[in-house]
Amino acid sequence: MPSTPDVCAAAARRRRDAATLRIGGMTALTTIDFPGRLAAVLFCQGCPWRCGYCHNQDLLDAGVPPAIAWADVQAFLQARRGLLDGVVFSGGEPTLQAGLPGAIEAVRAEGFEVALHTAGMYPDRLAAILPRLDWIGLDLKAPLHRYEAITRVPGSGERAWESLRRWLASGVAGECRTTWHAGLFDIAELHALAQRIAALGVTHWALQACRGGGASASLGRYDIARLASHFSSFTLRTA
Repeated sequence: MPSTPDVCAAAARRRRDAATLRIGGMTALTTIDFPGRLAAVLFCQGCPWRCGYCHNQDLLDAGVPPAIAWADVQAFLQARRGLLDGVVFSGGEPTLQAGLPGAIEAVRAEGFEVALHTAGMYPDRLAAILPRLDWIGLDLKAPLHRYEAITRVPGSGERAWESLRRWLASGVAGECRTTWHAGLFDIAELHALAQRIAALGVTHWALQACRGGGASASLGRYDIARLASHFSSFTLRTA
């Protein structure tokens, strides 16, 4: 058993690390970002990838000063005990920041469950925090050979697919998410992607299909039915 001084030192280290987390924004209440829970969302600043369809462009620059101090987040959460079930770390890319593990521990110490939204760009960092997560939403962007055209970063696909494997091996609940645009990869590749991730063990898949902006193909009923057939839970969204 750790001694009392060791426990106190570990707690102090978590607080110190958590205080470095750069938060670009916060949603005080969500019912959709952490399924089955009432949660707050913390949007972490910074992402090394540059996907053209990113909805959070203002969070990409890791050097932007935080919009919300960690002390203010803690005060907010302490005031929401008994009202919220959990906290979602989203982004940007939360695993970019060294302060994330400490922030997760600090949130759990307040009695909240923890969810993570990630693109899986750092498999080792993800593996280290998976035991402390209650739910994960993993953004799998494309078949492996299409990744670099989307993220504009070499090797991004290998890292994302490795994160997918590590998450599935962990047993942590969650869903896989994909944004599809016909200009990025075609319907045949989308069907192949669905089959591949289902074979790996994905049971919950959320597909966001883009409309307009050069999306020359759309999903018909037959395509949707085929895609859904691979999963126990399938959600289709449009953007």
